[in-house]
Amino acid sequence: MTDSKPLRITLPPLQITLEDEQQVSLQWLAQQLNLPAEPQPQVSDSWKTWVVINKLLNQPDEVLVQRMVEHGIDVKLALEEVAQAPNHPYYQAGDQFVQQLRKLESILQIQQQLSMLSSQAETVERRVSLYRDEFLDEFYSQNKPVVFTGIMNNWKALNLWNPQYLKQHYGTATVEVQANRNSDPEYELNVQKHRQKVLLKDYIDWIVEKGESNDCYMVANNQNLDREDLKGLMNDLEVFPEYLNPEDTSRRVFFWFGSAGTITPLHHDPVNLMLAQVLGRKRVLLIPPRQTPFLYNHVGVFSQVDPENPDFNKYPLYRNIKPIELILKPGEVIFIPVGWWHHVRALDVSISVSFTNFVFPNYYNWQNPNFGRT
Repeated sequence: MTDSKPLRITLPPLQITLEDEQQVSLQWLAQQLNLPAEPQPQVSDSWKTWVVINKLLNQPDEVLVQRMVEHGIDVKLALEEVAQAPNHPYYQAGDQFVQQLRKLESILQIQQQLSMLSSQAETVERRVSLYRDEFLDEFYSQNKPVVFTGIMNNWKALNLWNPQYLKQHYGTATVEVQANRNSDPEYELNVQKHRQKVLLKDYIDWIVEKGESNDCYMVANNQNLDREDLKGLMNDLEVFPEYLNPEDTSRRVFFWFGSAGTITPLHHDPVNLMLAQVLGRKRVLLIPPRQTPFLYNHVGVFSQVDPENPDFNKYPLYRNIKPIELILKPGEVIFIPVGWWHHVRALDVSISVSFTNFVFPNYYNWQNPNFGRT
């Protein structure tokens, strides 16, 4: 048995068929292979977990056995483990929780089916502005995104902010970035490994020299605008008082600046937010929370799927997803409701500001998974 390293429990099953296209049975598999007479080592805990998860997902027994055998597990042990798993009290307790989970997922899927009947199912409304009550009633309380096209008109930043301006006036400020992101597909989950402090002027030189790249970008949840050497940037913007609390900006207003090609991977935020675009364009892909069962959310708030190049063999449920795509231009603001999945790519050198300091309640209790790491 070869089981020297932990396994992800989300391995896709193999399809095992005979030449006559009839599915292999456990009995046939046992008959075709020579079973050892001597006792073998026990199946490891990681494989036991894998078996139970896949049994709860209703994967065929013969598929599970074949996968275990291919990884060096004795066929007799594999047959016994797969056959005995449903009899274990832990499995039976887990099955009860899976039934509850499936009920919740079925509700979400029904909501998705109903939403697709709407002629506006794959669109995001664009409004010049909204009164506070209109925004609350039509969008915030309804968990519905909207793009504002006229609420940044008072921002001096629209005319001032560019790499040259930032370097001249704030070049000696220190910012935190994620470096060497191209070396790690899970750079957001491993953010601490990539975190570096650099001078803004050096970061700007890197952006200009590198061109289009996702190798370096400002860290998520940055407090750039809380730093003394960058606070002056707040004077160039207006904290939309119709929707946001200007007295509550500490750690709730975020400054984003990066090259074309920077990516924020597919995730959802635990709060509502507004993203205001100052310089350049960003392509935003949106997916409503009701489609979460198709997004392989195994760790925290992140999906394992790359929506720009989805691997349908590895993530087949993503075939059910059709993201809403929009281009956010300078002077536009998008409201992204809590729980809405989004993937963002900068199409140009880009500067953005995001806000979470709404005048409405914006704290929620999330129960995030953490079973996709090895």
